[in-house]
Amino acid sequence: MKSTKFFYYIFLISIIVLMITCTKQERNESEETGVNEKGLPTMIASKVKFPKLVSSYLNSKKASVERYCNKYWSNENNNLSFLVAKDGQIIYERYQGVGNREQDIEIAQNTPLHIASVSKVLTATASLLLINQNKIGLDQKVNTILDNFPYPEITVRTLLDHRSGLRNYAYFTEDKGVWDRHKTLTNQDILNLFTEKNIQLESTTDTRFAYCNTNYAVLASIIEKVTGMAYPQAMKEMIFNPLGMNDTYVFEYDKHLETAIPSYKASNMRLAYDYLDAVYGDKNIYSTPRDLLKFDMARKAPTFLKKKLRDQIYVGYSNEHKGTKNYGLGMRMIEWETGQKFLFHNGWWHGNTSSYITLMKEGVTIIALSNKFNKNIYAVRKLAPVFGDYPFDFADED
Repeated sequence: MKSTKFFYYIFLISIIVLMITCTKQERNESEETGVNEKGLPTMIASKVKFPKLVSSYLNSKKASVERYCNKYWSNENNNLSFLVAKDGQIIYERYQGVGNREQDIEIAQNTPLHIASVSKVLTATASLLLINQNKIGLDQKVNTILDNFPYPEITVRTLLDHRSGLRNYAYFTEDKGVWDRHKTLTNQDILNLFTEKNIQLESTTDTRFAYCNTNYAVLASIIEKVTGMAYPQAMKEMIFNPLGMNDTYVFEYDKHLETAIPSYKASNMRLAYDYLDAVYGDKNIYSTPRDLLKFDMARKAPTFLKKKLRDQIYVGYSNEHKGTKNYGLGMRMIEWETGQKFLFHNGWWHGNTSSYITLMKEGVTIIALSNKFNKNIYAVRKLAPVFGDYPFDFADED
């Protein structure tokens, strides 16, 4: 009898231990995949511990970056928000110029600037998080997600890699009788116009690459449909809040029109908002280099997506003809015959210019933003040879 009780207690204890272990495992798996209390997938801040950069390395790289900055941005009238980091550790940053001339607001490290088409990288990331959690499929037809979407062959993938064949909303809304440009256009308006105005595709789906803002406006609508919340809130809950991107937000036309940092021409003339400024997904995220560094580190972490999905981001989908320029899933790339890849995304909206560069092999992040039109922002790629084998002409910039 005692023997039977003993085995009963041992069995009971084993069951309790197993239940505790399973509960702990489920909790850890939930944390690992990043799921919030609403069941939404979220990004996870990088937990990778990198060795501290030695002073000789820091000093050498800082000197090279500073020499570059002094060449391109020595004039204090150039507005700049700029950062270079390795393994999440900041090597050099620079903030100069005026964010708002009328209110005499200077650009500082916590001043959110419009990142223009670099917003596409974040929209793509939110879409991939939903794919990773099987909320949608990468090759799922968009018309199975969005009601009355009139293009049966367009998939989530062909939106991400710009092979959908959709026309740019900035162009088709200029066609006679399509849209009253005195009225502010929204993402939902774009979806409505597809059917109401019988907007035809520019090319047959998945026959050629054509960079098009409409693709990412539609992705924002998909994010809204799947999450059940507005894109600005979804981005906040899935990406901004989990990563501590406290100075990042999605511009909402009725909410931020008077408070957002404006943009300027090179002549310092302030640029006015227009009827296209309420559309988001392709643009309209405001952020800082420090916040984008947190984002970049999270994307480089091994916890970012299942490996099979993560690897598809950095495959080129746009080479109908052999060349070096290509586009992955929300990421531009240059691919050389040596196998070396240069991953980046640039942006330009009104006077806002931006460049986001992630050197995966070297663990380097380069971010440059400006709210005053300046093509020199795109020249930051010339810093890549400071950190790795990239055939850009930094050495010739003396």
